[in-house]
Amino acid sequence: MSPLIVLVGPMGVGKSTVGQLLAERLGVGYRDTDDDIVAGEGRTIADIFVDEGEPAFRAIEKRAVRTALTEHDGVLALGGGAILDADTRALLAGERVVYLSMDVDEAVKRTGLNAARPLLAVNPRKQWRELMEARRPLYEEAATAVVPTDGRTPEEVAEAALDALELKEA
Repeated sequence: MSPLIVLVGPMGVGKSTVGQLLAERLGVGYRDTDDDIVAGEGRTIADIFVDEGEPAFRAIEKRAVRTALTEHDGVLALGGGAILDADTRALLAGERVVYLSMDVDEAVKRTGLNAARPLLAVNPRKQWRELMEARRPLYEEAATAVVPTDGRTPEEVAEAALDALELKEA
C-alpha cells in the first residue's frame, strides 16, 4: 500500500486544504503526518520543538512519515521539513509527489509569518527565505510535479495537481 498522492511544500502553502480537496475529488481518505505526530505525542509540534529540540522532532517526524507511507492509500500531506531527511526522500522515490510552491510575498499573506511557527520566531521573512533556499532543491528532488500556488484558490491548485499527475476525479 502507498498513497495515491503525497503533498510536500513549505509551511502555510495549503497542503492540508488542498489535500482535503484532492481526497474529496478522488474519493479517497486524507492524512497529515503533522496531525499524526500531535495525536501520537499528545502535544503540539511547537511544544515538541521547545521541550526536546528540532533533532528530536525530526526523528519523530521521520517515523510518522514512514508509517503513513506504508499504511495510507489516499492523499498524504507531509510537514514542511519532512523532506530534510535523506531516508524520507528515498522513501518518496516512486511515489506521486506534488510540491506545492509559493514565494515569500505569498507566504506573508497566508501565514503572516507569525511567531507560532517555531522555525520563524525571529525575523520571519529572512528565516523563511533561508529555509526555502535550503529546502527548495529537496522539494524539487522529491517531486513528480511542481504546482505553484501563488494567486490561486485551493480549488485551482487541486485542479492543477490533478492535471499535473493526469489523475481523474472519482
